[in-house]
Amino acid sequence: MHVLSLGTWWIHIASVIEWCLAIVLLEQRGLRGMALAMLPALVSAMAACTWHLFDNSEALRGLVVLQAGFTLVGNTTLAIAALQLKRQEAG
Repeated sequence: MHVLSLGTWWIHIASVIEWCLAIVLLEQRGLRGMALAMLPALVSAMAACTWHLFDNSEALRGLVVLQAGFTLVGNTTLAIAALQLKRQEAG
């Protein structure tokens, strides 16, 4: 496997920073449930970045499985948090 280009690294790092900022802003606005629901996706992104940092080493292949699992959990928690926000809005 090949290392990522500088542009691709920039996108990866900027996305993680943006996600962290979104979590902080949601927490500040009192949307703690949504902020917490975003954490598994952040773990997923960090696992992917770590794997890429080590040039997609086969020794760290478990990070790919971890990343996939946290993506699933993150998508699920975000869907639940969005439904709760919708219910609060309607109620």
